[in-house]
Amino acid sequence: MPWLPELFSAPVLERLQREAGGRLAAIPYFDGLLTDELGALVDSFAGEPEVHHPVRGRIKGARAFTALVAETREWLADRNVEIEDAGRVNTERHGFEEVVLNLDGDDGRVALPLALVADRRGDKRIEELRMYFSSWPLSRAHANRPPLLQSDPELHLDRVVAEYQRALAAGDVEDVVATFEPDGYAREPAGGRSVHRGPDGLRSFYERLFSNGGGIPLEHCAAIDDGHKCALEYNVERWGRTELLPQAGVAVYERSPNGILAAARIYDDIDPPLTSC
Repeated sequence: MPWLPELFSAPVLERLQREAGGRLAAIPYFDGLLTDELGALVDSFAGEPEVHHPVRGRIKGARAFTALVAETREWLADRNVEIEDAGRVNTERHGFEEVVLNLDGDDGRVALPLALVADRRGDKRIEELRMYFSSWPLSRAHANRPPLLQSDPELHLDRVVAEYQRALAAGDVEDVVATFEPDGYAREPAGGRSVHRGPDGLRSFYERLFSNGGGIPLEHCAAIDDGHKCALEYNVERWGRTELLPQAGVAVYERSPNGILAAARIYDDIDPPLTSC
């Protein structure tokens, strides 16, 4: 996801497929942006292009989208960005992808984890793109991200993801750790060194998260699950004892062959109400 391969010119498509090592069911987001084929990007949408950006907010319409593409291409060049593909999932009506953008920051190289979620029609054209990343690696500040989706009380989550959510909401450190493989990890939105691996690392991380007097109940909005990875879009309204302005995020839960968590990668921009972070 997200761009439709058949809309690109033959030379560009052949190059992208060669670089990917085989046929592409969809052109990755940044690969498409870095081509000169704006028409293929615009035509990949079912109607007017619509992108929800963590900093810029909602971008709707061909003119605004064209400006976003130009601005992003310039930013990628100015920051000397190297794009690290972290995988993608496509289902019939939805898709998500993860990347890490390695770029020049004010004090050296910075790794910025980024996730994209797409809603699509049956013909694979995009209805809406939602982008998630934390501003912290770029500016050492958080940006308030209002909700993008409504809560879905009927949303069904697979066993291990549901168990993790229950433990997270309850603030139960041991139950959270029990959902992970022994070498499993959780990665904070800031990425970089903010990775916590193994029972001891996970225990320390979640003890800190729950140090504000309780757990973190997420308002579940939408999920994309192919049996191996699950992307859960959510809103956060409370962190322990602290009520928050509702904020949007997504987390990707990757299962091991044993069916428990190998990884939890978090993409939001919440300023945790903790005494130390």
